[in-house]
Amino acid sequence: MQKFILTYCIFFFITTQAMALEIAGVQVPETISTDLQLNGAGIRSKFFFKIYIAELYLQHPAKTAAEILGSNDRKRMTMHILYNEVSKEKLVNGWNDGFEANLSTEQLKQLSPQITQFNSLFVNVHEGEEIILDYKVGSGTTVTIAGIKKGVIRGADFNRALLSIWIGREPVTEGLRDELLGKN
Repeated sequence: MQKFILTYCIFFFITTQAMALEIAGVQVPETISTDLQLNGAGIRSKFFFKIYIAELYLQHPAKTAAEILGSNDRKRMTMHILYNEVSKEKLVNGWNDGFEANLSTEQLKQLSPQITQFNSLFVNVHEGEEIILDYKVGSGTTVTIAGIKKGVIRGADFNRALLSIWIGREPVTEGLRDELLGKN
């Protein structure tokens, strides 16, 4: 019996280690909580600099942006910062560029109050810190930066607009979009 238990423990340890995902030296969990699974993860680079690791967690993994954006399930985008420092200004400019690239003029106008509130929550972030954008039906998108809850942006429409920055028709990069959709 002891031999069986020892064999089982070794097997469990080996298979658990094989399933772990590591990107740029950072362990990316395959699941978080009991209801979110990793859909995909990848590195956002600009020029030759690695800026952050993006991780997309979903209740029901999906391979297309339409499925994800059309779903009203719980979702989480985690950004693990790799760069020494990313200023609030650069973050806000990046968000705004992404919103403008993926939303119509009418959508931008309708979401303007939420976008302004969202942008106001940001601060400079540093290597090793995380930005967590956690959407829950009925409450909205909770923004957590470096372990500190900054606020909640109401509305499924805002969360769809936010996720479109990475997986919309004009993503921040096509390679990262494909990785978040689990295609790579």
